[in-house]
Amino acid sequence: MVPRYSRPAMTAIWSSENRYRIWFAIEVFAAEAMGELGAIPAEDARIIRAAYDANVLGEIDVPAIDAIEAVTKHDVIAFLTWAGQQMGPEARWLHQGMTSSDVLDTSLSVQLTQASDILLADLDELLAVLKRRAVEHKLTPTIGRSHGIHAEPVTFGLKLAQAHAEFARNRERLVAARRDIATCAISGAVGTFANIDPAVEAHVAKQLGLAIEPTSTQVIPRDRHAMFFATLGVIASSVERLAVEIRHLQRTEVLEAEEYFAPGQKGSSAMPHKRNPVLTENLTGLARVVRAAVVPALENVALWHERDISHSSVERFIGPDATITLDFALCRLTGVIDKLLVYPERMQKNLNRMGGLIHSQRVLLALTQAGMSREDSYSLVQRNAMKVWQSDGQLSLLQLLKDDPEVTTKIPPAEIEQLFDLEYHFKRIDVIFDRVFAKGGA
Repeated sequence: MVPRYSRPAMTAIWSSENRYRIWFAIEVFAAEAMGELGAIPAEDARIIRAAYDANVLGEIDVPAIDAIEAVTKHDVIAFLTWAGQQMGPEARWLHQGMTSSDVLDTSLSVQLTQASDILLADLDELLAVLKRRAVEHKLTPTIGRSHGIHAEPVTFGLKLAQAHAEFARNRERLVAARRDIATCAISGAVGTFANIDPAVEAHVAKQLGLAIEPTSTQVIPRDRHAMFFATLGVIASSVERLAVEIRHLQRTEVLEAEEYFAPGQKGSSAMPHKRNPVLTENLTGLARVVRAAVVPALENVALWHERDISHSSVERFIGPDATITLDFALCRLTGVIDKLLVYPERMQKNLNRMGGLIHSQRVLLALTQAGMSREDSYSLVQRNAMKVWQSDGQLSLLQLLKDDPEVTTKIPPAEIEQLFDLEYHFKRIDVIFDRVFAKGGA
């Protein structure tokens, strides 16, 4: 976790205090259920719950717990020891029939669920901004590119609508990942419930808003976590895809859109003229950090027998790092899109840059419809198009075609001119927008 790329709400989820409070809640809810079942004295269970409701732990003394762990070499035992010191003799009933993984895994489920809720809110904000800017530029003409080369006209709004559709899918993926990760395991050593009633697990799960893990061995199966972090990786890749698009559009030779440049902002320590796409470059880097969690999460799936702790150290890194980083990245991307500077005049200039080559397919199709073979039509249009290409757009494809008798014998010059109508390419933009936004998406 790097403070520069962290936001307070997400960071707080991974604080030691939050973790210990979740641990205490798990222990208390388990004791409460045991009291109802008669496994421990009902009055003692009531006292334990009352202590929880009264916040008997007060401010969590993390250094004191750390000092105990320095001796015990066991974090759960260290916490239970410290918590017991804050309570009365009833504390002896905490952790009855439980194992450390019951606490650790269920706590991690709570933390990842809390993180998911923040990320879902982030996605909602991003989707709202993407929709607003997409509608704003729904019919702003710009050039579509394939392989980085001018292809055919699109609109800038369509680019943003495509991003909206992608992040809407990501939101659905995260909802599913949140559901998969939100499970509770209170099954005891090797997961057999030998020393604890399954009803205890059910009660803890209900109190924490989690589902029951059907079979937890001694740990919650890590395929759930692998899917969760893989989903974060996909979302990060979508962040990078949009960031890379903006970076390309901000290049001096293109300059169709640009990150907002604040008064007093500096782009370079050496060159005062520079306005660099630093925010979106940063997003590309942050996406790499999030994706770096995916492979370790996948490798955590293969634990030994009913449990080992090879996953533990990994998750202490990737849990905070991936969620904190993605939270920051989504917030930053929302800000970039919200304030993005868009230059329609430059887009139009680039559309006209190569002498009308962007209309070549319409001429090709018209020639085939006029009776010429596709092969001959392609060769005829390409022959003229290459002259325009070699002139660096100084020649006009429209004029060359109108001057070519092999073309005009098939298509009259007036009809050729109609094939260069820019608006033709936008006639079905409404259909696409309806597909993306018809469901009332953000």
